[in-house]
Amino acid sequence: MAATPLQSFQHLVASLRDAVPAPEHFTLSYSGEHSQFIRFNHAKVRQAGEVQQASCVLKLIADGRQAELQFTLGNDAEVDQLRLQQALEQLRQTLPLLEPDPYLQLNDSAWQSHSVQDQPLPDSAEVLAQIEQGAGDLDLVGIYAAGPICRGFASSFGAFGWHQANSFNFDWSLFHSNGEAVKANYAGQTWDHEAFAVRLQQTREQLDYLGRPLKKLAPGQYRAYLAPAALDEVMGMLCWGGFSAQAIATKNSPLQRLYSADASLSPLTSIAEQVSGSLSPSFSDEGLLRSDLRLIDKGQALDRLICARSAAEFELAANGADSHEAPCALSMAPGDLEHSEILTRLGTGLYISNLWYLNYSDLPAARMTGLTRFATFWVENGEIQAPVSTMRFDDSVYSLLGSQLEALTTDRELILSTSTYGQRQTSSSHLPGALVKRLTLTL
Repeated sequence: MAATPLQSFQHLVASLRDAVPAPEHFTLSYSGEHSQFIRFNHAKVRQAGEVQQASCVLKLIADGRQAELQFTLGNDAEVDQLRLQQALEQLRQTLPLLEPDPYLQLNDSAWQSHSVQDQPLPDSAEVLAQIEQGAGDLDLVGIYAAGPICRGFASSFGAFGWHQANSFNFDWSLFHSNGEAVKANYAGQTWDHEAFAVRLQQTREQLDYLGRPLKKLAPGQYRAYLAPAALDEVMGMLCWGGFSAQAIATKNSPLQRLYSADASLSPLTSIAEQVSGSLSPSFSDEGLLRSDLRLIDKGQALDRLICARSAAEFELAANGADSHEAPCALSMAPGDLEHSEILTRLGTGLYISNLWYLNYSDLPAARMTGLTRFATFWVENGEIQAPVSTMRFDDSVYSLLGSQLEALTTDRELILSTSTYGQRQTSSSHLPGALVKRLTLTL
């Protein structure tokens, strides 16, 4: 019987403990997945396959120096042990050639963490049948991915962490014959046939509206509703240094004014790093235990994400952030706007399902620019009238989530990372929709 991913990792760690005596130290990080991928075109399966892969990053520390090397595991105990030994030998040859690291900070605690979220994944045949039933007559294009993702960490100080989370992610678009499209996503750990049917029906209804003539808007300021997927693009930009201790300390954060108490957001805005209960491991790639953090509370900045290097450089206490200091499980508090009341409360304005190609137009002011794209509609008197031509917006987070934020929805959407660059990811966001009094369109 083949060893489980956990057993394979445990065997590698055990051999390292024997092979790396003090004063040398090591850390070993594990990353693996067993994923099923199904690609759709015209609501038909065009490609299906599985990916089973695992790799490790070995870090060797001695005399104030550190070096690391990544190697792929081969699902064969002897091969894996040989690759581990070769990696260790290569690092021992490299380490004396390096300069001492002034910001090296080792966590010498022997912590233990074990989490296995092994909820049964949906049967692919049932998923395919429901997609066929709900969208078989439509031009549906998308990718379905499902399976367990594993992460592990161990150190010569006795720390050991293991994390496994089963999840699925269906990312799809419905295309109208005129070339316009509606984009949607359904992801989680437990497939709910009713919830998926509702989501699919919503995209079908939006697809019908795309058949109407496009409405062209003049540049200006409009009331707008940002669906969770649109808000996710805004939050994704903020995560580029917005909550990073290093960026804040060097005054390169887009939320610099917020953390300096020179500006505030709306009291409706509360944002947390909610690791507990998420798909992300409770330990970082540096071997620090993570905890839930209150990043923004009622419009005021609180915690920041601090990795080990930032802690050493800026004399802070590390709190389990990864080296890039971006949230791994972003959670925004809901509001009191019921889903059934969104169009009524919007009245006349824009219903924005997605935003696209965002970037900063003025980073110190947290001002972003980007495009509307999939299924943006013009609403009058609480009723959708027409799809809107692609427009560019340019506005500040201090406006969108600050002075112009009117309401947040009671329902929130769990949005899992769709990135498969190298491997499936565990990052997620849990977001409401946002009703804003004014969004600036520039062209």
